Amino acid sequence: MDQFLFFLVAFFAISSAVYFVFARNPLYAILSLIVTMFSIAGMYILLNAQFLGIVQIIVYTGAIMVLFLYILMMLNLNKEDESKKANLPKFIGIISVCILFVGMLGAYRGLSGKTTVVDNIDHSVGLTKNLGRLLFNEYVLPFELASILILAGIVGAVLIGKKDL
Repeated sequence: MDQFLFFLVAFFAISSAVYFVFARNPLYAILSLIVTMFSIAGMYILLNAQFLGIVQIIVYTGAIMVLFLYILMMLNLNKEDESKKANLPKFIGIISVCILFVGMLGAYRGLSGKTTVVDNIDHSVGLTKNLGRLLFNEYVLPFELASILILAGIVGAVLIGKKDL
């Protein structure tokens, strides 16, 4: 059942990503990208990486996609702007897809048909409790240094953004 659910969520992710690439309306493209981000978060959760799934939802779907929607609304793109685009980016995109396809084909040929099923899987890997234990025991110094660095960046952004001091 888990494997069927994983493949169903993966199908949603791939289909919404393909729709994102071929959508004519930028608003629908961004909404399909949000569906893709939610699907990827669902795959993380199904793979027993709950922390990554929640971070995927909070950071990418929640923050970055809202930013993309805001920018899209501020730009006010019209259909007249779409016809003015050059064909060079489309040509480069087609070449990139061909290179990606050749790379995937090479990776598929390198696979051996032998797969083994592992019975001794540790299901506690990826849980938030274990991640928190690691962060606050073994990696407490780098964690605190990263928080000080983020705080310095926030203070710097406020000082740069503030006109009168």
